[in-house]
Amino acid sequence: MANSPQARKRARQATGRRAQNMSQRSEVRTSIKRFKSSLDDADTAVAQTAYREVASQIDRTARKGLAHRNQAGRLKSRLNARLKAKTTA
Repeated sequence: MANSPQARKRARQATGRRAQNMSQRSEVRTSIKRFKSSLDDADTAVAQTAYREVASQIDRTARKGLAHRNQAGRLKSRLNARLKAKTTA
């Protein structure tokens, strides 16, 4: 347990930031699931719109340090490959 006032404040801040980070990660995961389900449907326009939204959220998480930039790029690449395979097929 934190003993000094500074350490107590840091613990409070860490709790708040952790909640915010978990919320943002959850939001990205949900939008990825939404994108994948839109791919399962036959509507490619909706899937392209969902991909743009997902890519933006992934970039935002990488900018904020929630995900490594290479991980973000790899994830976007894989999702885009799925989208291209679905639109060309």
